[in-house]
Amino acid sequence: MAHLFRDLSLGHSKRESAPTPPPLHTMPQPMPSRLTSTDLQSPLGQLASQLTDSDLRLTAYDVFLAVCRTSSSKPLSTSASFNSESPSLNSPSENHNHSPNSSALQRSLTSVAASKMKKALGLKSPGSSSGSKKSPGSGPGSGQGKSKRPLTVGELMRIQMRIPETIDSRVRRSLLRIGGGLVGRRIESVVLPLELLQQLKQSDFTDQQEYVEWQKRNLKVLEAGLLLHPRVPLDNSNNASQRLRQIIHAALDRPIETGKNNESMQVLRTAVMSLASRSDGSFSDSCHWADGIPLNLRLYEILLETCFDINDETSIIEEVDELMEHIKKTWVILGINQMLHNLCFTWVLFHRFVATGQVEMDLLYAADSELADVAKDAKATKDPDYSKILSSTLTSILGWAEKRLLAYHDTFDSGNIYTMQGIISLGVSAAKILVEDVSTEYRRKRKGEVDVARNRIDTYIRSSLRTAFAQIMEKADSSRRASRNQLNPLPVLAILAKDVGELAVHEKQVFSPILKGWHPLAAGVAVATLHVCYANEIKQFISGITELTPDSVQVLRAADKLEKDLVQIAVEDAVDSDDGGKAIIREMPPYEAETAISNLVKGWIKTRVDRLKEWVDRNLQQEVWSPQANQEGYAPSAVEILRIIDETLDAFFQLPIPTHPALLPDLMVGLDRCLQYYITKAKSGCGSRTTYIPTMPALTRCEIGSKFQGVWKKKEKLQNSQKRNSQVTTMNGDNSFGVPQLCVRINTLHRIRSEMDVLEKRIIAHLRNCESAHVEDFSNGLNKKFELTPAACVEGVQQLSEAVAYKIVFHDLSHVLWDGLYIGEPSTSRIDPSLQELEQNLLIISDTVHERVRTRIITDIMKASCDGFLLVLLAGGPSRAFTRQDSQIIEDDFKALKDLFWANGDGLPADLIDKFSATARGVLPLFRTDTDSLIEQFRRVTLETYGSSAKSRLPLPPTSGQWNPTEPNTLLRVLCYRNDETASKFLKKTYNLPKKL
Repeated sequence: MAHLFRDLSLGHSKRESAPTPPPLHTMPQPMPSRLTSTDLQSPLGQLASQLTDSDLRLTAYDVFLAVCRTSSSKPLSTSASFNSESPSLNSPSENHNHSPNSSALQRSLTSVAASKMKKALGLKSPGSSSGSKKSPGSGPGSGQGKSKRPLTVGELMRIQMRIPETIDSRVRRSLLRIGGGLVGRRIESVVLPLELLQQLKQSDFTDQQEYVEWQKRNLKVLEAGLLLHPRVPLDNSNNASQRLRQIIHAALDRPIETGKNNESMQVLRTAVMSLASRSDGSFSDSCHWADGIPLNLRLYEILLETCFDINDETSIIEEVDELMEHIKKTWVILGINQMLHNLCFTWVLFHRFVATGQVEMDLLYAADSELADVAKDAKATKDPDYSKILSSTLTSILGWAEKRLLAYHDTFDSGNIYTMQGIISLGVSAAKILVEDVSTEYRRKRKGEVDVARNRIDTYIRSSLRTAFAQIMEKADSSRRASRNQLNPLPVLAILAKDVGELAVHEKQVFSPILKGWHPLAAGVAVATLHVCYANEIKQFISGITELTPDSVQVLRAADKLEKDLVQIAVEDAVDSDDGGKAIIREMPPYEAETAISNLVKGWIKTRVDRLKEWVDRNLQQEVWSPQANQEGYAPSAVEILRIIDETLDAFFQLPIPTHPALLPDLMVGLDRCLQYYITKAKSGCGSRTTYIPTMPALTRCEIGSKFQGVWKKKEKLQNSQKRNSQVTTMNGDNSFGVPQLCVRINTLHRIRSEMDVLEKRIIAHLRNCESAHVEDFSNGLNKKFELTPAACVEGVQQLSEAVAYKIVFHDLSHVLWDGLYIGEPSTSRIDPSLQELEQNLLIISDTVHERVRTRIITDIMKASCDGFLLVLLAGGPSRAFTRQDSQIIEDDFKALKDLFWANGDGLPADLIDKFSATARGVLPLFRTDTDSLIEQFRRVTLETYGSSAKSRLPLPPTSGQWNPTEPNTLLRVLCYRNDETASKFLKKTYNLPKKL
């Protein structure tokens, strides 16, 4: 088999006539690279030995050359275009080393057919896009001047691994010698470093230093493969391992003589072969010196990295199919299988993507594609060693991906969004394998319960948006500090709400379409996360608000707008989901910003209303109700309260809130109650109709012809006056309850009532200018009206009007009416004095009271006058007595009373006078009716009223105060004041009424 190794130097063909490039150095060159430093540690395991990257590269090359020496010599096609450019290829004199039986290392490389592997992985050719570098097999190589094109796999590998020609030649010569002793044996049955030490001596090297370094490398490889990382675990009592360790450590200090079959080499061989020949249970004659983890994986990783173009480190060379075919031949020495190959190649593709700056997406997609094969492998085996490497590799890939995805807003944007898509795909694939095929926890659950992809994406979204939220919150705080000296700077949370809204829109437009490929509710999860983040801030803010301020309203409005925008995005995103997005919406409990605004405004309203009520209490205590206070004749306090209400409404509509129409009713109710309170206080203590009507004296009968009649009448007059005065004492001590003052109160209530319409129109105008007002806000009038105040004003004017009327008639005119009219002889105590004073009061009222309520008050005075006139006639006490002849005087006086109010047509309308004088007109005819007829009429009416029970004894009819000519009590009272014997006897006999009180 030695001929297979002859002329292996064809790895550097002389078939081109191009100028010879500068010679390569004899020492292995470091791999010049544009690879960036990464934060990725190799998951394939760290070596415990002191082997450098250069040591490992040279060892990997040794292994590659060793296994490829037995390859088939089947020739490969050669590019026609290359042939035309290189006619010297056909020169027998320069092609003497390419015999039909030469090694595959010398196979010509094809550059015509595209790589099947690259097609499968979706990788571009180096020259397929503008700016791409050419691979060694498809264009000029690296180096100065015009570089030769590698013509064979061996030459390609040497160039790819940066192996100097001198080293390459030395290794090939050694392998040629080794091959001579491999009769009937395979290369995996020898320990390559041991055989190289056996074949090469110091004279094979250019200098002593190179020889020493080479010897140390091979000894370190033996140490790593047999002692530190053996395929078959070592027994602690193994003498061979202890002996080998001693030999290696001694040789590292003092080099041994190699290249001879001396004692040192024999001792070394014995120890090495003792360890390398231990069986791993596979029943093969393979020696185990480079197939222990992680040494084998590290060497294989170096070999796989040669698939990348040294001139364009993001591209895989065109000749990758042929190169990979030869790399796989190292499996027999390195103990690699298809599963480990898939895993290592996945890592190499991924690491190259990361190390070259993450610019070549094809590498990422290729790694993801390769990961699909890894997923199948993971399901097919439970080998613990493989599972350990699998877990380590996937964890490293996933960790790198998640470092970017857990804060993808910091890593990606619209410019590199497709990179994010590829990283997500790779990360999710890795996570699925880890969870479904590595995790024991997953196996205990039913697979349907775990959606790995969705769970991971959910985590990425929430984590990244929390990070982004924290960043924009810090930014908002900085923005606030920077604008502190500006006029009306925005509050931090208002700035934050705006920024969060913009972030949500950006998320929806840029990231969610990508993330939706793995999570159907990506946008919904995103806005739900932002909603929760902002909720933590806004709820703390709301809990600390004590009053309505421009800043607080601004923040709450911004929060409300943000919430509506976020919910809208969530609803739109979930339109096709099974639950319609209910699960997402449940993650977004309302901020209650509108409620907070509403509560603050209600607090603002309460404060204003409470202050207004206090103002009413304070100012009405000082109000004197003077008619001279202003020309209109109403109280200054009314002007002030209306001004305060108007200002309060203006202030309310100037509040920067979106809910004026909704909260207006609360304000209206508060102001309405304040006005009602003012009205109640304004009429308080003024009395009413019943306050001034005197108490009716007990029924008596006339004492006919008594000479003491005048004396008794005087005494009774004094008693009646005292009784009446005791009832109205409270009215006399305070000048604020005089008739002019009462008139001012009436004017005030009328003024308030008339201003209600003005205020309501002003409210409508305010509403029209509100940004949030709707048509229904104008059509529904109830929300904009004062409901209590108008009715209270009407009721108050009525009460005060009656109070004025009855005060004048029964209090102010009592000395001429109740104490003077018809006392003694009716003909000498007629109504004229009463009319004179009544007329003076009417003039005062006409001058004081607003014309819109003047008629009302004068009408009430007329009613009171009629009531007073009848009360004198029917309940005037024993000091009054009337004969039938006095009826004419009474009728004339009553006509004079009506004429006063008629005022020759300038007073009250005739129909109004007739209406309110009807009762008196019905009663007066009884005073000219004869006594017997009165008695008979009284009997009949009483029997009709009380029925058969009145036949034996006529009951005393109660006083109703509703005078009527057909009412028993009215008839009885006419008899009581009838000055004749018949009436007196009837009353004595029937009721035993006294003649005096």
